Amino acid sequence: MGLIGFIITLVVQFLIIGLFLYSKLYPYKNRMAPQILKRFQFLEKILEPILRLLRKAFKPAQVGQGLAIDTAQFVLLILLLFLLSIFR
Repeated sequence: MGLIGFIITLVVQFLIIGLFLYSKLYPYKNRMAPQILKRFQFLEKILEPILRLLRKAFKPAQVGQGLAIDTAQFVLLILLLFLLSIFR
C-alpha cells in the first residue's frame, strides 16, 4: 500500500481526533473564540454530512430517562477504527 496507505492512515487519524473534539466542543460552539470557531466549522463541514447520513440509519440509543447517546458518532468511530486497522 505504501504512500497511499500512509495518507489514508493520516486522514483516518485526523478524523478520529476530529470526531472526539467535535463531540466535546459542539455544545459550546456559541462561546468559541473566532479563530477556533473557524477551525471547528472546517471540521464540522467534514463530519456533519457523514453524521447526518449515519443518523438516518442509526437512531440515538436511550441510556436513561431523558438521556441518549448519538449512535451515529459511535458507528463512525467504529468505522474509522476499522479503516485504521486495515491500512496499518
